[in-house]
Amino acid sequence: MDNVRCTYMLQPMLLLIRRFGFLLVLCFLVLPVGGADGGPQAGENPADHLPSHISQVTWFGERADWSLDGQKILFLSKTFGDAMELDLKTKVIRNLTARYPHHGYTRALYLANGDILLSGPESFDPKRIGEARVQCWLYVLDKSGVRPALPLGTKCSEGPAVSRKRMHFAWTHVAAQYPDQMQAESSRMQEADISYDGGQAKLANKKLIIDSRDLPFRCTLETQNFRPPQETELTFSSYGYQGTDVCGVDLLTKKVTNYSNSPGQYDEPEGIYPDGQYTLVECDKQNHKGAGNVDLWKLKLDGSGLYERLTHFSNYPGYKASNPVVSDDGRFIAFQMAKSTEDAGVGHGIFVYDIEKAGGPSK
Repeated sequence: MDNVRCTYMLQPMLLLIRRFGFLLVLCFLVLPVGGADGGPQAGENPADHLPSHISQVTWFGERADWSLDGQKILFLSKTFGDAMELDLKTKVIRNLTARYPHHGYTRALYLANGDILLSGPESFDPKRIGEARVQCWLYVLDKSGVRPALPLGTKCSEGPAVSRKRMHFAWTHVAAQYPDQMQAESSRMQEADISYDGGQAKLANKKLIIDSRDLPFRCTLETQNFRPPQETELTFSSYGYQGTDVCGVDLLTKKVTNYSNSPGQYDEPEGIYPDGQYTLVECDKQNHKGAGNVDLWKLKLDGSGLYERLTHFSNYPGYKASNPVVSDDGRFIAFQMAKSTEDAGVGHGIFVYDIEKAGGPSK
């Protein structure tokens, strides 16, 4: 009797499945495929799902830098592109380098007097793009906008570090090989003042900061930021050491401090807070998938290893957040959206992170 009753009760359900089963299958097929937590799905763009404290201010461009008054953002249109300047109040974007011929730029940074330090190749061979990216020449662009950028007469590997208070900067020179060493490559960080003679910018008081051969570990160096407020320390990337670490060198004693010291983790300092207590880091702490899958983290510069995650762009398959810089008033962070498969530095739009809106300076 129980079996008969059960069969009788199941008959309507079986009939519904026969009639509408194909609809159930169809619904199953169109359901989004993703994690059980309902996180970002493949094909979604983080720019379409921004939290209230992040806004997109350009839909193209890369490698942002703040003007000293925080009213403008300097950026590149693309790698080997033009230097652009966004007025945040009027939303007007000016092309600063379109008026004269050049081979494109890889860096653009404000100097303390309002002029712009540019990095770019003297010639461009599309078959040797990698060389043009990492071994560029430095130029100074007059803020008056009258003349083309004038050369400083020195090469720079990757990005220079510019003082926000004085006409001073640091840069890295990579040598293919030193004859007295068995190393295949070595890098040296140098610093100098910028002075003007008849309107022509030139280097003065040039001196060596540190040579990678003098470190107790092997790595390739890249200058990042003078640490405020005293600017007696320079942060740098130690590429290739423990996955890449955040380091600092005392400019007086030459003592090197490893601030991240995270084996197997990618940590690259990019942008520093005006109080000098924290630096922003391109970091893969959230997934340990390497430099192509980083997000922005905040690292305390006391050796404690205290991190705080700020962005979640890498949660979206194929994307990352990179190249952040903090405004001089400590209120905002400018950064870019990038794709995980593209070369470092390539960006697809500039974004502004409101620190107070996100939770205040303690966050």
